[in-house]
Amino acid sequence: MFVMPPPKEHRPKKSDNLPIQMVIEEQGLYPVEAFEFVQRGVTFTSEQVHANQTDTTVSRHVSGRQLCEGLREFAQLQWGLLARLVLQFWNINATEDFGRIVFTLIEHGGLAKTEEDTLEDFKNVYDFNKAFAGEYQFTIPLTRCRP
Repeated sequence: MFVMPPPKEHRPKKSDNLPIQMVIEEQGLYPVEAFEFVQRGVTFTSEQVHANQTDTTVSRHVSGRQLCEGLREFAQLQWGLLARLVLQFWNINATEDFGRIVFTLIEHGGLAKTEEDTLEDFKNVYDFNKAFAGEYQFTIPLTRCRP
């Protein structure tokens, strides 16, 4: 099911928003860990995409496609060959699931978006089964691995 955020005139005011933990529990689609992963993944992706940006006043926005690619890389860096299983355990089975989490966070003040950003940006960015197949290559330099 493809869920779009409600039109602006039907969105609750910031003061009416429920705490994100309550929203997650009411929604029941994804656990809190999935939301935390996406929030950390947004930071990771933004840092990767804007690595050469030194001006702190410039937007660090990333597109839905960039975020999906960044979340894939972030998951693989964290869990390697188990990335697909971890995401599946959290009920994340397609890039649209990333979008649903992102737009839930946007609706409740956890993330921001531009006027051009839509849930459609997350649709079919890649096939999860292929993207998380056993072709993962460990590319982290050994100097970065510290106990």
